[in-house]
Amino acid sequence: MRLVTDRFDPAAWRDRAACVGDMATAFYPPLRPERRSVKTAREERAKAVCAACPVRPQCLDQAIESGERYGIWGGMTDSERSRLRAS
Repeated sequence: MRLVTDRFDPAAWRDRAACVGDMATAFYPPLRPERRSVKTAREERAKAVCAACPVRPQCLDQAIESGERYGIWGGMTDSERSRLRAS
């Protein structure tokens, strides 16, 4: 006999995220400084992916709850999330 247990996995949303795969370069800043125009373009690419993502709210909640300081999460940059937390 096999018992089946449903465990709540708070990170299960990640498997359904639109950014799954090799997209980290758009969502996280490089290790070296980048020009403002390059940064803006990179962030806009990431936000476009987030705009169509079915789990965007869960992603943003995770970033805010964990205090994520880097990258685009839930369609927001780290500074945008900081302003949201402060409000």
